[in-house]
Amino acid sequence: MGDTKRGATLQEIVNEFDIEILNKGEDFDSVRIDVKDVNRPGLQLMGFFDYFDAERLQIIGKSETAMIEKMRPEQRRRSFDGLFSRAIPALVIARWLPIFPECLAMAKRYKRTLLRTKETTINFTSKFIDYLNRSLAPTITRHGVLLDISGQGVLIVGDSGIGKSETAIELIKRGHRLVSDDAVEIQRVGNQLFGKAPELIRHYMELRGIGLVNVRQLFGMGAVMYQSQIDLVVEMEHWKQDKFYDRLGLDEQMMNILGVDLPCITIPVMPGRNLAVIVEVAAMNNRHKRFGHNTAEEFVSQYDAVTAGGGK
Repeated sequence: MGDTKRGATLQEIVNEFDIEILNKGEDFDSVRIDVKDVNRPGLQLMGFFDYFDAERLQIIGKSETAMIEKMRPEQRRRSFDGLFSRAIPALVIARWLPIFPECLAMAKRYKRTLLRTKETTINFTSKFIDYLNRSLAPTITRHGVLLDISGQGVLIVGDSGIGKSETAIELIKRGHRLVSDDAVEIQRVGNQLFGKAPELIRHYMELRGIGLVNVRQLFGMGAVMYQSQIDLVVEMEHWKQDKFYDRLGLDEQMMNILGVDLPCITIPVMPGRNLAVIVEVAAMNNRHKRFGHNTAEEFVSQYDAVTAGGGK
């Protein structure tokens, strides 16, 4: 079923949605669903298989059940025979509806997976498609620190040892939340990027001279966050004497990650600079820009107005 390295396994789906297994198919442990849609096989149960996509998860709800109830037992057997003879990944019965004996018999005959959920058809479908969108979303891992600062997801990147973790711990002390330190798993969902920590290092930080610390244990649950959208990239670099650093903020830099352009600012690192405060202000300023307030442009407009009027 498509790329065997991607998609969701049936066991993952069963665990995620607390689904009852009525019959475990022979491919239960190997099949992966990588089609971000589902199919309600009303037409197929009536024998119409043109344009039928067998790779989709099949879902039967109240309307299909009402239709099947009106069939004679032999008709039901033929209907489920036609459906299960195709290589479908699984059939899910919604609303905890009763299972027709012919359905279970054909599932066992063709060794197909038959599942049942308490969710309504619409609720299960929407949740399942959202789950697949996330499971199939492009993902990369970047070296850096991700924090939630005043509602802005800020990814701090830079050379090893430049002070990313030290800046992050100061921001945590100031009331902001850690998502990940050292490695950030970045996932694209639609046109947005989300970051989280690899499970092994979640809530941990490495501080040179101290070692590993557990942020959740030291600062409490309010100091950590499982996942955050990424809104801004802060790139730290050692101060370069021959480099011009933007002093007004008119030159908007962008960093492309997984095809998404994110605003990016470069912060030169040198002794005496309070990096935590600078990053905090950068996050707040980025939020203001998203609301349509650009301080640099406002200042230039005021300056131009004054100079055009002869300084009056």
